[in-house]
Amino acid sequence: MSWASWTTRDVYTGRGGALTVEAGVMTGNLTVHTTWADGTAQVALQYTGATDWFTMSGSPTPCPSEEASRELHDAVVQSVRDGAGAVVPSWAPREGTGR
Repeated sequence: MSWASWTTRDVYTGRGGALTVEAGVMTGNLTVHTTWADGTAQVALQYTGATDWFTMSGSPTPCPSEEASRELHDAVVQSVRDGAGAVVPSWAPREGTGR
């Protein structure tokens, strides 16, 4: 089994925040965590410094490789920064990243 995880702290949401399954819209200073295993990426959000994690809407999502999961994580971080009720973005890995 292959797996990887990525975490980015201190991601400030744009206006309208980020949407989660359990807590609805989250705004402010968040931590974004992506875990990839066996072709699937799970994305969770947390208020930075808190203990509770919330599933970001659109997670889990298919993701073909560890390299692609890093690219997905970066896209999620940008989506959270953009706000507007951010969800895990629809995306495709750049050519040469795990396909």
